[in-house]
Amino acid sequence: MNHIEPELIYQDVDLIVVSKPAGMPVHEAKHSTDYSLCDWLLERFPEIKDVGDVRANENIPYRPGIVHRLDKQTSGVMVVAHTQETFLRLKEIFKSHEIEKIYTALVCGRMKENTGTIASPIGRIVTTPTKMGIPSGRGKLRLVKDASTEYKVLKKFENATLLEVHPKTGRMHQIRVHLASIGHPVAGDTVYGGKNVCLKDLGRYFLHASSLSFSYHAGQRLQFSAELPHELDKILATLPRP
Repeated sequence: MNHIEPELIYQDVDLIVVSKPAGMPVHEAKHSTDYSLCDWLLERFPEIKDVGDVRANENIPYRPGIVHRLDKQTSGVMVVAHTQETFLRLKEIFKSHEIEKIYTALVCGRMKENTGTIASPIGRIVTTPTKMGIPSGRGKLRLVKDASTEYKVLKKFENATLLEVHPKTGRMHQIRVHLASIGHPVAGDTVYGGKNVCLKDLGRYFLHASSLSFSYHAGQRLQFSAELPHELDKILATLPRP
């Protein structure tokens, strides 16, 4: 069976860095047989099978080497631990927000401001636990946590805006929820942008993890990047300019 596969960007004794394609889940999900990034990693790096947290029960997904995630339809760079020592170090780096993540997003509508910060807390919607929301939105929330997202306009089109996005926290669906909350949902995101979101037939949403950087060995700064996928480049080329 043919599967979509990630691109291997970098590997050494400590790290495995990949560019995950849209449509590939990071790990197994309930009632799904989709080929995941974890499946691919175990095929190529079987030595990582015991790297990670001990699972409390079988309901917790098996995630060898995984220290952070991207949504299924988000593409881009991910770093994976090659050893248990690296796993624990990377967990601490992510927990303390020592990592810098940069995303590229196309949002619906023309933004007025060229830069901005969205600092709305995010929680899980009680009636729809697979969705997140902000306190001022509809529905009761649980597990509400502070969240902050910075953005900068890269290019304005007639009815859309290309952004460089810097999430300062790592909440589930954070970028998508925050941008939708200010009236500029990510293009193609029918979950948070609604059925009338722009580019709803894209087949994915226009959100790509472009780069990731952090200090690792003795303060050495590591940076890894993933180019914008061809299908997203094609979309940009077709958008009318003002």
